[in-house]
Amino acid sequence: MKLQLPNPGLEHRIPNYDELEKMEKEEADGRPQWDNKAQYILTCVGFCIGLGNVWRFPYLCQSHGGGAFLIPYLILLVLEGMPLLLMEFAIGQRLRKGSVGVWRAINPYLTGIGIASMLVSFLVGLYYNTLIAWILWYLLNSFQEPLPWTQCPLNENRTEFVPECQQSSTVDYFFYRETLNSSASIAESGGIQWPMVVCLLTAWTIVAICCIRGISTSGKAVYVTAILPYIVLGIFLIRGATLKGAVSGIKFLFTPDVEELIKPTTWLDAGAQVFYAFGLAWGGLISFSSYNPVHNNCVQDAVILSVVTGLTSVYAALVTYSIIGFRATEKYDTCITENIVRLLNTFDLPEDNITSSSYDTAFNHLNSSYPDVILGLDLRTCDMQKLLSEGVEGTGLAFIVFTEAITKMPGSPIWSVLFFIMLLCLGLSTLFGNIEGVVVPLKDLRIFPKKWPHEALTGLTCVVSFIICLLFTQSSGLYWVTFFDNFAGSVPLLTIGLFEMIAVVYIYGIDRFNKDIEFMVGHKPSIFWQVTWRVISPLIVLVILVFYLVTQAQQKLTYQVWDPDSEEFPALASVEYPSWINAAIFLVAGVPSLAVPVYTICRLIYVSCRKK
Repeated sequence: MKLQLPNPGLEHRIPNYDELEKMEKEEADGRPQWDNKAQYILTCVGFCIGLGNVWRFPYLCQSHGGGAFLIPYLILLVLEGMPLLLMEFAIGQRLRKGSVGVWRAINPYLTGIGIASMLVSFLVGLYYNTLIAWILWYLLNSFQEPLPWTQCPLNENRTEFVPECQQSSTVDYFFYRETLNSSASIAESGGIQWPMVVCLLTAWTIVAICCIRGISTSGKAVYVTAILPYIVLGIFLIRGATLKGAVSGIKFLFTPDVEELIKPTTWLDAGAQVFYAFGLAWGGLISFSSYNPVHNNCVQDAVILSVVTGLTSVYAALVTYSIIGFRATEKYDTCITENIVRLLNTFDLPEDNITSSSYDTAFNHLNSSYPDVILGLDLRTCDMQKLLSEGVEGTGLAFIVFTEAITKMPGSPIWSVLFFIMLLCLGLSTLFGNIEGVVVPLKDLRIFPKKWPHEALTGLTCVVSFIICLLFTQSSGLYWVTFFDNFAGSVPLLTIGLFEMIAVVYIYGIDRFNKDIEFMVGHKPSIFWQVTWRVISPLIVLVILVFYLVTQAQQKLTYQVWDPDSEEFPALASVEYPSWINAAIFLVAGVPSLAVPVYTICRLIYVSCRKK
């Protein structure tokens, strides 16, 4: 039994196979082309492999039982990620259009899918380039010895160190106070931080220059931005493997907590991470694939990119956990040393009487002999497992954990420069896809005059984005970046992905889609693709979306703030969002998610009114 919704006029909206061949030979459609296959693959790899692979994936592994998270992630990468990836590659290559043009060609009522993708690409690009501005700030500050986050600054009287820094740590203070000057609430704007404005302007200028002429300029840049991060990660992996405690961190990563596998949140986070890892539903991949030759093997491309993405996530996690293991070991050794000094001084023992290796034995002996004295010493609890499991989500992993570890390496400025150059490349290569996912749909929607060149649209997009991004340069900017990260790329991506699969399978027609792929690559898709497209992938995305909405509805909306006056300080304090944040959530997550049904309803009303 074949289930396909009626779709009148489709044959007239899409080119037939003969027309496709003719278009390619005569280049009648005027679309730019990739210089070679390597340029296309590198662009897709750069788009997919972003900042999230360095901090989001390792954090999720840490918070969901280490190796146990790899199991659902790899399963969903195959059953959810690969099918949708091939679908976007194939439909873009077949219809030769961007994200708006593709869905409008399938059916004019589906134009909202492309608009939703464009909105998500735009919103994610806003906070993504803010991260690049922060990276530029750290990169600029890395060219000095010692690094500025290695020691606390003096107070105004220059008589002692700043108390806020002494109570926390040098890396925390540099990030939250000197870099961002964070306020104690998202409602307290605190004014614009002008150094961040300069960095943000620089970041958008770099993006505009790289993307000004579409893939003809960004395609050249990816040879650096896509390849360099792998080289730098390799250097860090070799360096990290030689650090004390690196093995402890890697063991922690791959030691599975099997109980995590039965928790729905583990699978939900794994499913959402697949969308982040592939850059699915952003529209960039559809645009990139539309510049391919008609007979490009898009099936092979999807498999290659899936393998590269999965391996890169694990590769980046290895590097991250070698550093986390080193950092935890340093903290553990410091904790033990402080306790040993306190015991030696209290009991007037010879200096070499207690060592790190004999600490547990000596402590147990003294505790059994002088329990009251030991209790009064208020010794710190030194727990290696706890130190390893101290998760630092998102930005904190790059700007706090890595910077702290780098300060303890010989030649720290060199390592700092390398690290932030790598992050800069990762961020830029993803932003190329985001800008492509905005500019091409704007051209397809014909919002601006057709005579406007690509350069003008790209420049206008970057200028408008820079102005909006001034929101993130306030003292409350960190909390807005976190807000956008949590809401702009979650529900909207899942919603768009679900609509894309429904549109191709049940409106465009899965049989027609199979024939298209057979025409392009020379053979029909295997049974794996058939089953996943028709049933498994839409069902997985639907379940993840529903469970995500249910779990979010049951939780209080909270965020973490840097507040020196809070009881939890120097730890971040968890506070509830103000009530007006619901309006912001609707704008950031609701509008893109509702773009598809709202556009469909508006078009129905418009068409019915015209008929009358």
